[in-house]
Amino acid sequence: MKNYVDIFKVLANEKRLDMLQWLKEPKAHFDKPTAHLSKNINEKGGVCVGDIQEKADMSQSTVSHYLSMMQNAGLLESERHGKWTYYRRNEAVIQEVAEFLKKEL
Repeated sequence: MKNYVDIFKVLANEKRLDMLQWLKEPKAHFDKPTAHLSKNINEKGGVCVGDIQEKADMSQSTVSHYLSMMQNAGLLESERHGKWTYYRRNEAVIQEVAEFLKKEL
């Protein structure tokens, strides 16, 4: 069972919610071709942390902290390619949280 309190703490921030929404449909929110992890490299895809930071209009350290919090809560997955880290949503955990809300609350 997930620690839902930690997940809800992460979700209690508007900018982190924005990031999760952007990552739901990355091609609609990140228009630079270099923002996305090439499907040839990894079928799972992902968005570069630098492009998330640019869209969020926040400091790199704050964005990195937010992404780390979301990853630690299980909401995001990351993959490193060279010096770049790419993030994507962990749809299984997001679905689990949605089911928890539907059933328990």
